[in-house]
Amino acid sequence: MLEVHELTVRFGGITALDGVGFTVERGTMVGLIGPNGAGKTTLFNCLTRRYTADSGRVTYEGRDLLAVPPHAIAALGIARTFQNLGLFPGLSVRENVMVGAHHHGRAGFFSASLRLPGVRREEARLRAEADEILERLELTDVADHPAAGLPFGTLKRVELARALAVRPKLLLLDEPVNGLSHGEVDEFAATVRGIRDDLDITVIVVEHHMGFVMSVCDRVLCLDFGRKIAEGPPEEVQRNPAVIEAYLGAAA
Repeated sequence: MLEVHELTVRFGGITALDGVGFTVERGTMVGLIGPNGAGKTTLFNCLTRRYTADSGRVTYEGRDLLAVPPHAIAALGIARTFQNLGLFPGLSVRENVMVGAHHHGRAGFFSASLRLPGVRREEARLRAEADEILERLELTDVADHPAAGLPFGTLKRVELARALAVRPKLLLLDEPVNGLSHGEVDEFAATVRGIRDDLDITVIVVEHHMGFVMSVCDRVLCLDFGRKIAEGPPEEVQRNPAVIEAYLGAAA
């Protein structure tokens, strides 16, 4: 589904990604790990066209992803969550989720401003889709509550629900369990596994919580200072000396 070749990104004199390459098979869940500053979120930002790569190639379903404008990424079936929540605090939970379905709408500014019958039918359809996602993620009870003031763990699920409203084929999760309690991490892991299996979604997840990564991912890729230092099954990467050194440091 996804092929990354020699991807390089520089910010001034800093090389954030240095010739990174890997592939993602359809239907798999891939973990992206590494210390802070390793380039994980930069990679996500390249895949969603928030950043422009200095060199390299990214192919998504046979298409040159780096030639796609940022506003067209969601329409290709690529959705993401953010390390720092990107929700609209003044909107209700349901409205936040409906934002994710924006590109499925066909109403223009003129017809929407006049509230024509077709617009109302479209809004009802998107609302029904949002409610189905909210039920799946056990958010129905807070559907009409503003995003502001909800517990952090709940907001993480709202962010996931909004990404699912895109109807993604490829889902990018940026530190989805950061800040969650042990019990919430286990629940989120079960939710992600269920989504992958039921909806046939391919997932790439950036996460520092090794227990989560090892329990949900089929393969793991480790970055350090913008370079790939290990790739393989979770248990193999976990034992890799280069990975251990990157996280824990070398003995004096």
